[in-house]
Formats: sequence, structure tokens, C-alpha cells
Amino acid sequence: MRIPASYPMALLAALLALVPVYILITLASDATAVFDSHNLKILGNTLSLMVLTVIGSILIGVPLAFISAYVQLPFKKLWLVLFAAPLAIPSYIGAFTLYAAFGPGGEINQLLGFETPPMYGLTGAAIVMTLYTFPFVMLTTRSSLLSLDASMVNAARTLGMSMTMSVFKVILPRVINGIAAGSLLVALYTLSDFGTPAMMRLDTFTRVIYVEYNAFGLSRAAMLSLQLMVIVGFLLFIESQIKTASERHGRSLMLFPSNGQKVAMLLTFLPVLLLAICLPLAIFLLWLARDGVADFDFSIAWHSAYASGIAAIVAVVVAVPVAHAALSGKAGRIMERVTYFGFGIPGIVMGTALVYGGLQLPLFYQTLALLVIAYVLRFLPLAVGSVRTSTEHLDSSLIKSARVLGASPREAFMRITLPLTMRGIIAGAALVFLESMRELEATLLLGPTGFETLSTYLWRVYEAGYFGRAAIPGLLLVVISACGLAIMLSGEKRSQLEH
Repeated sequence: MRIPASYPMALLAALLALVPVYILITLASDATAVFDSHNLKILGNTLSLMVLTVIGSILIGVPLAFISAYVQLPFKKLWLVLFAAPLAIPSYIGAFTLYAAFGPGGEINQLLGFETPPMYGLTGAAIVMTLYTFPFVMLTTRSSLLSLDASMVNAARTLGMSMTMSVFKVILPRVINGIAAGSLLVALYTLSDFGTPAMMRLDTFTRVIYVEYNAFGLSRAAMLSLQLMVIVGFLLFIESQIKTASERHGRSLMLFPSNGQKVAMLLTFLPVLLLAICLPLAIFLLWLARDGVADFDFSIAWHSAYASGIAAIVAVVVAVPVAHAALSGKAGRIMERVTYFGFGIPGIVMGTALVYGGLQLPLFYQTLALLVIAYVLRFLPLAVGSVRTSTEHLDSSLIKSARVLGASPREAFMRITLPLTMRGIIAGAALVFLESMRELEATLLLGPTGFETLSTYLWRVYEAGYFGRAAIPGLLLVVISACGLAIMLSGEKRSQLEH
């Protein structure tokens, strides 16, 4: 049997994705204890933050999904963009600005003269994480709502059921998959985030792993990393068990609220949008007006773009054979799934593993190459998914015709497959570039000496207390992240956006 040409490269990518796990297991074997009383506190904080964030995201995201999918509002597409806009702001930027705005001596206290409750600890971290993760639940639930047939709801209403009862008894049980998918994303994001718990002074796995690394406790950091990965694996298992029957697409439900109901909906969710979007932008603009741009070294922005650009190019070069292998057979699909493992490893864990790997290979330690490897291992699935989607829709008869006419496999790939999948390749490269620009934890651990990026500069500014210097890098990251959001929303089916 002939082995597809894409298999060797896909196998190499899969093996590289497993290297960080192997390193962590090796390091953790030197740990003096697997679990102690301090671990219990860390576990409690981490799980509490995750549970509160998931609950908060469901309470905000599900109603907003319902409104954006079914309620007929003026400027409906604009509202959808506004509801999803918090995804354009990295959560650590939100934590930074909310921490600076609230509490005694904060920006609100200085401007308006009254004190607001300080924002830190478990409560502050849960509020910040909820504000910047609820769009995950909103988007996945909205997608499920748009696929439902309204005839079931209409039948329930005809039989005397109120609209509220119809929502709870007819609609929500049929979109559990969408809510679960969004909740899983929220939970994974919360577990892997380092900046928000650190800025809110909450000891979670990610913050303690960073502290242990800086105290040269690599074996304990590795043990904590493995424990965090066990929680991630458990969440993925639970999500895989939640399944509901798929339904045929039908006519979507359309609701026409009164003006009073529209105002009530706006007033209910306006504070969320003000805190998540307007406050960070207002704080950055205030700092910009107060401190100007003179102290910012724009070479930092170039460092971010340079490293992220290389990672994007390498990722798509690796993603093309992996995506083709996934479409060539079962073995290829397994290799593709293994590469997704890197995306599930939090940045702080990936950084810890590769630091140890770099120490064994001094040629790579504290080099740009090691940082790029970390970016590629973490965000390769974004490129693979984009390339595979575009390749799946390729008409195979075109390639067969080229081969019948005498073209070699390489010539058919270069002249037909590559041009027709170029859109997916560019989209995948853009997503890897944007995520690499925002990445904080692995960059802090693996960045070469003196190699500052926008995200690490923001972290240093926070640690030093020079908040005013965060205005330019913060605004640059928000603008770049907004580009990523635009790419993501453009991926929604046009039919859904037109509802």
C-alpha cells in the first residue's frame, strides 16, 4: 500500500506536539510530593474561578445569543458585533485596566472623587474573566439557535404555553450542545489564563507555576502543570459525553418586542458592554492624553510582529501536509488530532516545558527560534483547521483531470491545489499571527534577553506600576485583536448573519 506523501511531515508534527508532555513527565519525576495542602488551596481557587466564570458567561451569553438570533432590533448586525467585541480585548488587558480604575486612588476615584469597590481576588478575577469570555457562549449558542426549526415553538404557543415557558421547555433543551461547547471554551480559557489571576492576586495553577519557575522549582512547576493538564483532559471528556440529537434546519423564530422591552434589554446589558469595552479604551485614552507617546519604543511592536510573522509562516508550512494527511486516511486523522494537543496546553505550561528542553540544548536556549517553536506548537491547530476546511471543499475531479493529462503529483499540487486553497492558508496564517501577538505566558518564559514584545511590555509596566506607559501597547493590541475578531466573524455562514 502506498503511503501518502503528506504522512512523514504530519508524523513529525505530531511527535513534536508530544515533546512538551514528555518533558513535563520527566521533570515531574523529580518532585518531592505529588500533592500537598497548598495544592488543595490552588485547586480550590482554580476550580472556583472556573465555575464562577462559566456560570457568569452562561447567564450573560445565553440571553444575548437569544436576542441576537431571534429578536428583531434596528441595526441588528451592529448589535452582534458589539456583543462579540469583548473577544477583541485580551483578558489581561481588561484585568489591567479594571484594576487601575477601581479602588482607592484608582482612576475613577481621582476623576469623580468617590471610591468604588476594589477589584481583585476571586471576585475581581471572576468578573474580569466573565466579561471577556461570555462571547464564547453567546456565539456557539447563537449558532445552535439559528439551526432550530421555529415550528416546535409555534406549536407549543398554539397549545397555550407562554413564550417564557417555551424558551425553557422547548428551546433551551435543544441547544445544550451549543451551550456546552461555549462553556468548554470558557473553562479552558479560564484554566490557561495567567495574566488575569496574576493581576488580581489570586493563586491559581498558572500563577503558582510562574512563581515556582522563577524560584527555580522546575520539578514542582512541572508537577503542577501535569495536574492542570489532568483537569483539562477531564473537561474534554465531560464535554464529549454531552450530546443531543441533531435537527434539520428550518424557519427561524422571529420576535418583535415593544419599545419598552427594547429599552429594558438595553439597560440590562449596557453595564456589561460599558465595563468590557468602553472602560479599557477610556482608561488607555486617558493615559495617552496624560503621558503621551514619547516614552514608548516602537521597536517593541516590531519585535511582536517579527516573531509572530515567522511563527505564522512556519505554522502554515507545517499545517498544509498535516491537513492533507487528515483527509488521506485514518492514520492521518490521528496524527492531526495529536497536533491539537498543543492548543490544549496552557502557555505557562508550554513555556515551562520548553525552558527545560532549551537547557538541554543550549543552542536553542533563550533564542527567537525556541519562542517561535512554542508559538507554532500552541497555535498550529488554528492553521490546520483553516487549511483543512478549504481543502475539503476542493473539487477532486480537477486534480484527477490534471493527473490524467500528465501532470506529476507535485505539479498538480502547485498549479491546482495550492492556488485554490490559498484563501484558507492566508486565513490560518492570520489567526496564528494574531494569537502569537497576544501571547503572554510563554513569551515571558522563552523570550530572548532584551527581546520585549507588546504583551511582555504590558506585564513589565504593570509590575513596575507605571500604568501610563501601557496606553500605546494596550491600544495596539486591542486594534490587532479586533482584526482577529473580524476574521472570526467573517467565518460565520452568511446565511446566519443575514438572520
